[in-house]
Amino acid sequence: MTSDSSDPAKPAGSGLPPGSGANMPRQAETVEAGQDVDPATVETTGAVEPDEDDEARLPDVPDESTDGIEEGPLAVGRAAIARAVRHAPTSPGVYRMMNAANDVLYVGKAKNVRKRLSSYARPTGQVMRIARMIAATCTVEIVSTATETEALLLEANLIKQLRPRFNVQLRDDKSFPYILITGDHWAPQILKHRGAQSRPGRYFGPFASAGAVGRTITALQRAFLVRSCTDSFFESRTRPCLLYQIKRCSGPCTGEIDFPGYTVLVREATDFLSGRSRAVKEDLARAMEQASRDLAFERAALYRDRLAALSAIQSQQGINPRTVEEADVFAIHQEGGYSCVEVFFFRTGQNWGNRAYFPRAEKSFTPEEVLGAFLAQFYDDKPPPKLILLSHQIEESDLLADALSIKAGHKVAVFVPRRGEKKELVAHALTNAREALGRKLADTATQSRLLQGLAAALGLPHSPRRIEVYDNSHIQGTNAVGAMIVAGPEGFLKNQYRKFNIRSESLTPGDDYAMMREVLERRFKRLLMQQAAEDPEKETEPQRPDLVIIDGGLGQLNAARGIFDALGLREISLMAVAKGPDRDAGRETLFLPDRPAIKLEPRDPVLYFIQRLRDEAHRFVIGSHRKLRKKDIREAGLQEVPGIGPARKRALLHHFGTLKEIERASVADLGKVPGISAESARRIFDFFHARPA
Repeated sequence: MTSDSSDPAKPAGSGLPPGSGANMPRQAETVEAGQDVDPATVETTGAVEPDEDDEARLPDVPDESTDGIEEGPLAVGRAAIARAVRHAPTSPGVYRMMNAANDVLYVGKAKNVRKRLSSYARPTGQVMRIARMIAATCTVEIVSTATETEALLLEANLIKQLRPRFNVQLRDDKSFPYILITGDHWAPQILKHRGAQSRPGRYFGPFASAGAVGRTITALQRAFLVRSCTDSFFESRTRPCLLYQIKRCSGPCTGEIDFPGYTVLVREATDFLSGRSRAVKEDLARAMEQASRDLAFERAALYRDRLAALSAIQSQQGINPRTVEEADVFAIHQEGGYSCVEVFFFRTGQNWGNRAYFPRAEKSFTPEEVLGAFLAQFYDDKPPPKLILLSHQIEESDLLADALSIKAGHKVAVFVPRRGEKKELVAHALTNAREALGRKLADTATQSRLLQGLAAALGLPHSPRRIEVYDNSHIQGTNAVGAMIVAGPEGFLKNQYRKFNIRSESLTPGDDYAMMREVLERRFKRLLMQQAAEDPEKETEPQRPDLVIIDGGLGQLNAARGIFDALGLREISLMAVAKGPDRDAGRETLFLPDRPAIKLEPRDPVLYFIQRLRDEAHRFVIGSHRKLRKKDIREAGLQEVPGIGPARKRALLHHFGTLKEIERASVADLGKVPGISAESARRIFDFFHARPA
């Protein structure tokens, strides 16, 4: 889908009535840090925005046991619902069932609210899932709506906001990235965009992931030579940057291409993203042939390379439909009590990627029920395409189509294709859903075996469901930061990572033990406060770890143990991982409270698992430290560099122009500045490139 600069529509979603039965080309050139290229266009490897696929994980399937359901609680719940029935309207609306703590158990909608609630008050006929919900219900709240369509949209919005226990829940939901070709500069820029579409320009998307957008932009740069640098970097250029040298930009910043020529490149890129790829390739082919006839072989080679880049984009996109211009394809597969919904995005006749979702739903839900509940929640904050293709027929497809049409401002069709290319697209999505769920189940089984091995090696009472790993980073006590990463049966839980800026002014700079004590004290004091305020019967993901791992030796272990003893956290297992001699991986020592140190065999899978946990914590804390340090450097400027006074500062700024250029300069380049000696150049370089402890 393409759009001009306007705020995106805000569609809504749906829950479920309780009684109702491409890949893109991989980037070839990697731009290293410190090269002459706009750093804003280079994605960092720090721990700030994990890729969507990394966060997708299997949900905890709610327990469907009949234990605890007695006739007494069922009768109380039915009586509470019966009281609500007396005042319920016979018009459309949304109802919320709530327990004694006012937690929302279920959000539902109905064309006739009184009739729907009456079905819950009957003494027989409910499935076990509904019986458990009725037994926990104490009050019912009702909101009337003008139409059933409004009820559908409100229901989906409330489900995503309140996350009720008995509804199907869409997990790991984010806005999707787009490609933006800007329209507020004489030399338009191509970039990844996420969020409100308020900047002038043309938007193309959605794409399945940020990685897919990055790979597509890289390929488009090779094909159309459109700049990706920021406007500030563009305006400060006096010579072409590295992207021009490797033929990924035409160099409009320094006049390597004139305005009419660059405008042609931008128009070709826009045409290609708008679906007119065949016309663009034909034009390039004609231009290549004409250059060959004119014996301009270098120009012909340039057109040849651009054609090859376009062919690479299309060949890596997998299925590119001939008869489907704009559609989203949804296919669901269930296995082992879990559900996987695979989504494919097709825009301008091109496959713009796919993504697997693992919604939270009880085992008794059918594929049709899960898919129906998933769909409207999915489009709650996303603009729908003109066509939505499904693998299973959902009960309220016509109502959903009407609701999405109202939100989108154009007709939206929702149906299950029976023949032709559309059916082939759904079959392809269904195959991907089956394979994605199989991979996730296999990964979960492997992770489960590693957790069992870890519990056996450390003598834990059971396999840990939540592991937290802590590490610190600083440079001689400055920009000190601590970090926590989280792992469990589904692998790394990146949406639960946390960083801690060390705030205490009483700490001695570089005191690792005191920093670790501050991090742990802040983390677990907050945890205890949150748990004291929570309802003990409310089902939530575990926030209290079973095992805490510290990157360090016996001293770090004792510092952590002191905090745990002071807070009364004796039931949480604690371990410190010390690096081996010469920091060799495979020779680590494991320290546990009141037990001899442990050394695992170098090839033990459990040791590899512990190393992965430690290395992930190290990667995350280093990324957090570098961001903090970079911010401080840019705010303080050159005033913090030892031995650099006002005169040398002026000389550096006159020579390089900006602080970014000084930061990227080599020792040799710094030494060429008048008044900067070799020793001063080395000092400046070390200041910007020092590695954290």
